[in-house]
Amino acid sequence: MRTAIYPGSFDPVTCGHLDIIKRAARLFDKLIVLVSVNPTKSSCFTPNERVDLIKRVTRNISNIEVDSYDGLLIDYFNARNADVIVKGLRAMSDFEYEFQMALVNKDLCYDAETIFLCADAVGTFLSSSMVKQIAMFDGDISSYVPSEIEADIKNGVKRLRQTGE
Repeated sequence: MRTAIYPGSFDPVTCGHLDIIKRAARLFDKLIVLVSVNPTKSSCFTPNERVDLIKRVTRNISNIEVDSYDGLLIDYFNARNADVIVKGLRAMSDFEYEFQMALVNKDLCYDAETIFLCADAVGTFLSSSMVKQIAMFDGDISSYVPSEIEADIKNGVKRLRQTGE
């Protein structure tokens, strides 16, 4: 059984993320969507909230597992006996960073292969940060996030705004 891990902050999950999830799920027997906790980033949603949002939008994809982890990706990769790391690419700037990360992961674990999936047209310019900024000013995010979690994202951004973080 071929297992892939798709890591990211997913703060929040967007339609671009969901596109990569669906496409990667077709390529592998099992896809673990991993909410990675980056201590240098401030987040709108807790890791558990992000896991819940992803589970809700992927509930109809049978070979998906959603998890969170606050350590090195390669340690999680080894612990889960994964075969591949999946990364989504939006632009050349993503490639440069993700290529460096792939090389580091390969250096830390020779068996760690990384594959890159190019974003679709909407995903090319979309980021979670942009979604949060649009939502912060009560803009329309309906075409950027799955409809079943749009209200949750608006409420999360509102909560963040009220706490002043």
